[in-house]
Amino acid sequence: MNMKKALTYLFLVSAFFSNAQTSCSVSNKTFKENEQFSYIVYYNWGAIWLTAAEASFSAYKTELAGRSVYHFVGLGKTYPKYDWFYKVNDTYESYADTLTLKPLRFKREANEGGSYTSDDYVFNQRRNIVYTSAKRNSNPAKFDSLKITACTNDVLTAIYNVRCIDFSLYKPKDTIPVTFVLDGLVYPSYVRYLGTEVIHSDLLGNVRCIKFRPKLIAGSIFKGGEGMTVWVTDDKNRMPVYVETPIIVGTIKVQLSKYSGLRNKMDCLVK
Repeated sequence: MNMKKALTYLFLVSAFFSNAQTSCSVSNKTFKENEQFSYIVYYNWGAIWLTAAEASFSAYKTELAGRSVYHFVGLGKTYPKYDWFYKVNDTYESYADTLTLKPLRFKREANEGGSYTSDDYVFNQRRNIVYTSAKRNSNPAKFDSLKITACTNDVLTAIYNVRCIDFSLYKPKDTIPVTFVLDGLVYPSYVRYLGTEVIHSDLLGNVRCIKFRPKLIAGSIFKGGEGMTVWVTDDKNRMPVYVETPIIVGTIKVQLSKYSGLRNKMDCLVK
C-alpha cells in the first residue's frame, strides 16, 4: 500500500463516523449502559471437564467523533495453567449507534494458539462500505474496503442485535438472518430459533430460557455450522445464561457466573 492510500485510510477513519444509518435499525428495549456479564468456560477433553477460561461482555456509553455511541467490549482469556495447551487472549471492541445499533467501528486483537490477529474496521453506513485494516502475526497491515449490505454488523454488534430480536414472532425451527463482516469477508448467516426451555443455572437456579443455534463460520477455535446452542433468559433482558459448542478439539460449555446493570426486571426464574 502506497503512502497516498494510507493517508486516505487515515482520513476515512476520522471522517466516516458521522454517517448514520436509519435502515435495518433495532428497537433496543433489552440492555442499557453499564450492563456487564461474566462467564466461566469449561473445556471437555475425553471424559474430563476442566475449568479453562473466563469471558465477559460489557456495554458502555461514550462519545465518538462528537456523537453518543455504545461501546461494546468482549474479552476471553484462558487460565495461565492451560496456556501450554492452547493459549487464548482475545479482546473485541465495537462502537455502535445508540439508536440503530449499527456498527461504526470494530476492533479485534486476538492471540490464539500462538497466532496474532489485529483488525480495525470503519463502517460507512451511508455508502454501505467498510474500510478494513488487518494485521496477521508479524506481517505488515493490509488495507482494503468491502461492499456491505444495509444490515451488515460486526460480530460483536451482531450479538447485541440478536438479543433484541422479538422471538415471539417466530416458530421453532425458523431461521432469522444475521449478516456480519469478519476476516475481510461478508458472511450471510442466521440464528435458528428452537423455542423455550427451562434449564438449571448454578448462579440463578431454574431459568426459563429462549433457545437458539447461530450458524457459525469455521475458524481457529470454532467449527462451522449449527453446532453451538445458546440459552438466553426468556424475559426482556435476553441475558445469555449458558452456551454449549464443539470446537476444533473437544467441547466447551460457558456458564454465567456474574451479572450487573440489567435494564429490566428479571422475571424468568422458575420455582
